[in-house]
Amino acid sequence: MKQVLSTASQLGQVLQSARHAARLSQTDLAARLAVSQSRISHMELNPGSISADQLLALISILGLELVVQDKGGASAGSPAVEW
Repeated sequence: MKQVLSTASQLGQVLQSARHAARLSQTDLAARLAVSQSRISHMELNPGSISADQLLALISILGLELVVQDKGGASAGSPAVEW
């Protein structure tokens, strides 16, 4: 799956979809992230509240990859940054 995000609400939808695809409940994901189930719910509904550390942990747990690149793709002299 490749998803371009423009808004925080799109991030919440992507995280929720990835959680469902991984067959994890909010409780299961919360246990892996060492937060409460209500915090997972809040993150999915209000993704602007997610810290960078939490986002990177969520991405790892859900088997996702974060790629940051210039709009329109990487230019010849400027490679994309991948995490």
